[in-house]
Amino acid sequence: MKKLIPLFLLCSTFIIKAQVKYETIQSLKLGAERQLKIQLPRGYDSNDDKTYPLFIVFDGDYMFEAVVGNVDYFSYWNDMPEAIVVGVNQLNKRFDDCLYSEQNSLPIETGAAFFEFIGMELIPYIEKTYKSGRFKIAVGHGETANFINYFLLKPNPLFQGYISISPNLAPNMLDYLPEVLGKTQSKTFYYLANTNSDTASIKQMTEALNKELSELNNSNCNYTFKSFQEPSHYAIAAYSIPNAIDHIFKVFQPISKIEYQETILKLETSPVTYLEEKYESIYSLFGINKHVLINDFRAISSAIEKNKTYKYYEQLSKIARKEYPKSLLSLYYIGRFYEETGEPKKAMRSYQSAYIMDEIAGITRDEVLERANSIKLDFGY
Repeated sequence: MKKLIPLFLLCSTFIIKAQVKYETIQSLKLGAERQLKIQLPRGYDSNDDKTYPLFIVFDGDYMFEAVVGNVDYFSYWNDMPEAIVVGVNQLNKRFDDCLYSEQNSLPIETGAAFFEFIGMELIPYIEKTYKSGRFKIAVGHGETANFINYFLLKPNPLFQGYISISPNLAPNMLDYLPEVLGKTQSKTFYYLANTNSDTASIKQMTEALNKELSELNNSNCNYTFKSFQEPSHYAIAAYSIPNAIDHIFKVFQPISKIEYQETILKLETSPVTYLEEKYESIYSLFGINKHVLINDFRAISSAIEKNKTYKYYEQLSKIARKEYPKSLLSLYYIGRFYEETGEPKKAMRSYQSAYIMDEIAGITRDEVLERANSIKLDFGY
């Protein structure tokens, strides 16, 4: 918990580098203007083909900065993709925007108008004006943390990720959410947080919701709950937002030591297939063709060596040839495959060919030449 405070403070220095814009959108649904804060990623270029995940931040008058600082910080270290963040100003409008029926807990009147404004005006405007991708995240706090759930109740939800911070839940939400998330057929990330300083009703409702959601058996629902002890109802944003981002974008991050030890080393199937599926998931979720990290090649290679499953080097070599064609990585891996599967002459030639390629991943020309010479001496080639 102590690490999150410095992280949040550091994030404020990163905002300066990002492109922050202030705009006003005229809404027919609201019959009024609404102020927006928009952060574009570093190096954003409207002329290239790159697209970005989109965060819609409710209570943007005070939540925007908390989100953009963390988004910029995490993306700077490649722990999440760069993203567009849009904050919706709800100052003095929060109650009206979040109005719902006491009969069925669904938006009515000004609440229904605000719901339509988000889905029918704001998001289409952002998609038309900026290069937002298909992955969208809604962020809310208190009343707006309840409100973002309404988008999840639609047949084709606008958002794939939900960050619900100390939500002041409508009564029927305890029935709606487990039913919807239990049946969702598309990948959905749902992050729920509360704090010991929340009101008794918020704590009671969020804990009841957590109990229901924790019992769901649906692989398409990626759910996590975090209960904090120290922060106030408002300070919890500084704690929960980095925690939520880390959870939602876990697959995007480099293979960690824990992932390596607890998952990859224990695989009964190919660790290379695990690597392929990791990057396929990144594309299917975020629409991003991410370059396979050297860190991840090292992790998979280490697992092959430790478990002595050398046959998987052939598969890994093909990926390395595609990702780093000018490096010696592919030839080194195929050399290890041949060397450990009984074809030393092919291994020697692979290492000799690797000698003229670029060094990478801590593998040097001297090492591959030494391996080639060692085989030559052993077999008299």
